[in-house]
Amino acid sequence: MDSTALIVIDLQIGVQPKSVPLHNLANVLDGVNQRISLFREKNNPIIFVQHNDSDLVINSPEWKLFPHLDSKDTDIYINKTHANAFYKTDLSDQLRNLNINKLEICGAQTEYCVDTTIRMAHGLGYKLFMKKGLTTTLNNDLLGAKTIIEHHENLWNNRFLTFL
Repeated sequence: MDSTALIVIDLQIGVQPKSVPLHNLANVLDGVNQRISLFREKNNPIIFVQHNDSDLVINSPEWKLFPHLDSKDTDIYINKTHANAFYKTDLSDQLRNLNINKLEICGAQTEYCVDTTIRMAHGLGYKLFMKKGLTTTLNNDLLGAKTIIEHHENLWNNRFLTFL
């Protein structure tokens, strides 16, 4: 068991409010597409995780992935209702069936679903990787998005994951 999957978390239209853009979104989407292309070349699985709640209703325009993402019908899609992509989903089963023990993580929002999933995956024993700058979030009342991302990347580095 020594295979890697790319986990793309919550890069959905409704995660970005119409009035406030996600930090550096165009570059994040371009970078994620580059990672997707690399995974496709190696025939490694790509898993899109999509949040589902009262604001992101399944099959609604807000729930859909950003159209710029290179998603295909042959990719794996996981619906979740919690910040933790493993909670009450079949993500663990999918990874086990594919003999995956390494995960590369990217997506939104840095301090919520990305961070929670990273910590859970780490606790489950997965070896984790990330390319710097491939998560995004929004400014909040306390911190700007850039600071939130830098803070989390600093926390994750060599504790929870390895940066590529």
